[in-house]
Amino acid sequence: MKKLILLVFCLLFLFLQNRCAKRGVPSGGEKDTIPPVMIKASPKQKSIFFDKELITLNFNEYIKLNEIDKQLIISPPLEKSFYDIKPKISASKKIEIKLLKPLEENTTYTFNFGKSIQDNNEANELSYFSYALSTGESIDSLELNGKISDAFNKEVSPAISLQLYPIDSTHNDSTIFLKKPLYVSISDSLNFKFENLRAGIYELIAIEDFGGNYFFDQNIDKIGFLDKTIEIPKDTFAELVLFKEITNFGWGIPKYINDHHVEFPYYGDYINDEITLKNIVDEDFRFLINEHRTKDTLNFWYSNPTKFDSLIFNLKIKDTSKTVIVKPKKIIKDSLVIKNIQKNFLNLSDSIIIESNLPLLNLNSENIKILDVDSLQVDFKLSMDENFDRFYININPLPNDNYRVILNPDSVEDLWYNTNKKLEFSLKTKSVEDYGIIIIQLQGDIPVSYFIELLDFKGKVIRKKLGDTLNDSYTFSNLEPGKYNLRLIKDSNMNNKWDTGNYLKKINPEKVIYLPKVIDLRANWEINEIFLVN
Repeated sequence: MKKLILLVFCLLFLFLQNRCAKRGVPSGGEKDTIPPVMIKASPKQKSIFFDKELITLNFNEYIKLNEIDKQLIISPPLEKSFYDIKPKISASKKIEIKLLKPLEENTTYTFNFGKSIQDNNEANELSYFSYALSTGESIDSLELNGKISDAFNKEVSPAISLQLYPIDSTHNDSTIFLKKPLYVSISDSLNFKFENLRAGIYELIAIEDFGGNYFFDQNIDKIGFLDKTIEIPKDTFAELVLFKEITNFGWGIPKYINDHHVEFPYYGDYINDEITLKNIVDEDFRFLINEHRTKDTLNFWYSNPTKFDSLIFNLKIKDTSKTVIVKPKKIIKDSLVIKNIQKNFLNLSDSIIIESNLPLLNLNSENIKILDVDSLQVDFKLSMDENFDRFYININPLPNDNYRVILNPDSVEDLWYNTNKKLEFSLKTKSVEDYGIIIIQLQGDIPVSYFIELLDFKGKVIRKKLGDTLNDSYTFSNLEPGKYNLRLIKDSNMNNKWDTGNYLKKINPEKVIYLPKVIDLRANWEINEIFLVN
């Protein structure tokens, strides 16, 4: 009996001990969402007559600096060799900036930390914290605010560099390529703000500064500029539009593909700059140049495979030219292959598209057949793409139909008189109820010359309508369900395409206006939208 009582007592003790242990597990409390706070600065914020070598900023908790090399903006700019900043990796309750060279006299310096300051535990950001001091007798206190937009895209990239250059005897159009600005700010979303400015006349520039060097790199950076100077303190607000200039044209290194194909990479805007083969060739030699579909490259196709040890080309660039020698290396064999680029369905507004890996010269409609669901022949027309690598079979597709496309041998012929093997495939059409319709009514300040583009949610142009001065209503039929954006482009030079700007020529890009809302189209819907053009 005593053993039984002792056993029960032990089990009860273990049970109570386990219950007590569970009660002792801490819950952790609420998550910290408060960013760090600066509690002390040495010297104090906005100090004057600064002549020391060390700046210390103390915080109420441990902080870390995230991407400080990218985030820290100092105005006027200081070379990174002029200062050292801690902590770099570890956490600390203070930031130390050690100046390795003296600062300019009678100058206000602003240290903008962007989003680099974070608390060590939860990474809460102390966004756009700035610290200012002056080496003179006063702190410059004037401000300039503004907005940023993109000339062509609906969204603007974050963290655009805003730069102010004083207008003096040394300033000219080349300054932004060669000299760092006096003041720098970084946009926060669509807005920007300069603080601690001194009175004066400035040029204001916006740059998507990929190199992080404060210079305008025309090959990679977007730029925005104003048609007038900024006068501080008279001007307090400015709006800039970012655009990507056309890169100055240049040739890359040509690549030998095989005995009838050489690739010529290029950068910039290609406008009929000539490629000339200098080797002596036979009288029946033929060549054709077309553009690569996915990269900035020209394909030089030529007939009668040569047996030269090397090919000599003359490449023209505006009023100059250069000679390049292309030698055979790794040969990539090819032969004529054609395929349809649509998958299983044909949109009621589309043509059948056939793509070729080699340039095509001739089409033979007699060897092509289109059959409908009842195996009846369908009338069609053929048209060649100007790039010679695609052709279009134009029919009037009917809803809920099934088309069998047959390209018998000898339907197409390439540059070397090769013809295709038989290609056969089927395409279906959907019912009218599977599609939607968008009707756009323009109102407001409609330009004299313009065109409208309908884009899918990824930004791809789905449809394009040229402006009609006698009509302000546009219908987009047979659209797949989905989300769409719409934009109107003011076509100032009436060339039916958007033209960008140029800083040195002081040309602004053509105006692009987006419908503010996203159109959410569903099957069997007709959506009417008023597009207010301002």
